[in-house]
Amino acid sequence: MMEEEIEIQTPDGTPRGFLFRLDEQPRPGILHLTDIGGTRDVNRELSRRLAAEGYTVLMPNIFYRTGSPPFFASHPNMADEAAKKRIAELSGPLTPEAMERDGSAYIDFLAGQKSVNSGRMGVVGYCFSGGMALRIAAFRADKIMAAACFHGGRLFIDEPASPHLLLPRIKARLYFGHAVQDRSMPAEAIQKLGQALQAWGGQYESEVYDGAFHSWTMPDSPVYNCAQAERAFDKLTQLFNATLK
Repeated sequence: MMEEEIEIQTPDGTPRGFLFRLDEQPRPGILHLTDIGGTRDVNRELSRRLAAEGYTVLMPNIFYRTGSPPFFASHPNMADEAAKKRIAELSGPLTPEAMERDGSAYIDFLAGQKSVNSGRMGVVGYCFSGGMALRIAAFRADKIMAAACFHGGRLFIDEPASPHLLLPRIKARLYFGHAVQDRSMPAEAIQKLGQALQAWGGQYESEVYDGAFHSWTMPDSPVYNCAQAERAFDKLTQLFNATLK
């Protein structure tokens, strides 16, 4: 496994990140967007596992406007006021327009790698970045043909920037793995997203993971669910294998 720390030029700055690949053979490119905790050992390991499946994986510091990781001393407690403030500091600068600019730069960076072929690409987002994954899939529909989101928050909200409104622009096959009792994506929002997906008419799967709470895929989360995390990884690789290879 080859793991390289890199810098990416974007219109707004130069985030650092990591590029993972088995070798220099051209393979499909995948953009891995982290949860609110940012780049750290647990999601670097996820990127390694994805790369081992036959992909070249880019994991950027999507919160570069705020700073460099680590962003939290431990997994943030969403009920803690200090954690809420820090989350706002990290997520606030990532407006829909900023996500589109950054996402396009990330895709162009990937496409320029010798270890990435000229074909289809995929994107996966977790937690906060689930909506960002959808936005990039819409903005770069020329490249993104598979997009996945695990315990994504605020995917269906009553606001003009709601991610579900991007569906008509998306050509990718989509997968959503939802948490239970998720305040950022309650059951009613999951149901409404499902209705929007059905009306969209593209290829998708949207399901709730029984007994899996928000951030269940992350081994450093207090609600990490190993069995359901492995199921999520299997679903992710099935999506990419069926769509990108």
